Amino acid sequence: MAASETLTSQGYIQHHLTNLTLGVHPEHGFGFAHSSAEAAEMGFWAINVDTMFFSILLGVLFIIFFRGVAEKVTAGVPGAAQNFVEWIVDFVEENVRGSFTAKNPLVGPLALTIFAWVFLMNLMDLIPVDLIPYLFGQLLAVFGADPHHVFLRVVPTTDPNATFGMALMVFFMVLYYSVKMKGVGGFVGELTLQPFGKWGMPANLLLEGISLLSKPLSLALRLFGNMYAGEMIFILIALLYGGGVVLNLTGGLLQFVWAVFHILIITLQAFIFMVLTIVYLDMAHQEHH
Repeated sequence: MAASETLTSQGYIQHHLTNLTLGVHPEHGFGFAHSSAEAAEMGFWAINVDTMFFSILLGVLFIIFFRGVAEKVTAGVPGAAQNFVEWIVDFVEENVRGSFTAKNPLVGPLALTIFAWVFLMNLMDLIPVDLIPYLFGQLLAVFGADPHHVFLRVVPTTDPNATFGMALMVFFMVLYYSVKMKGVGGFVGELTLQPFGKWGMPANLLLEGISLLSKPLSLALRLFGNMYAGEMIFILIALLYGGGVVLNLTGGLLQFVWAVFHILIITLQAFIFMVLTIVYLDMAHQEHH
């Protein structure tokens, strides 16, 4: 934990909910934000470096692991790694076959990538909340930086920028395949002529427009909300430590129980994001009658 002697519970929580943000401050110029207020003042073009770093790192690790197993695959008795990868691939393939009725070779790999990547990003929530920030602060202290003013969030999916970024990419793919499969006229007609026909065009556009825009919103907010809440609970449990033997034992028990339950949430949120992506793409491939 990066903390000072006067750090309060509120300050501790705020510290753990602040990203390592890089941007141009109107007064201090280009650099890292030293508070959540400075991060907000940097505006839209500021970058949450921790979100970018951990999301890319986990994506690269996923590619390296799966590629390594694929290169060593054997038709004989498979090893533990091959069994694990084949189980995940079969699980994803079964869901794609059950939810996607059209033909598109991109959907299977996309579903696998989404499930594995989101799961790995969510899984970072099981790492003790103070461990990596503390190690990062000590590393910076070696180079003369003040660890008390360094922020680090290790769960990318607790950052709405990450969840909305992924959801918007899915949304753009839905728009692309909707136009590709139905044509511009068919896509516009789907938005304006259903369900009340040409005389109900304003109402049709309103209803279908809300339905269309709700797709990326639901994807992003569901994932962000669940992971943010999980992170907050871990932070609140961490506040119990250092308050005596009873509170330490209580915190340890609560942390274990919540971690076991949170594994279900971690997996379920990755699964939901994957399945909804498949369903939305399937809808984009279908002719609207």
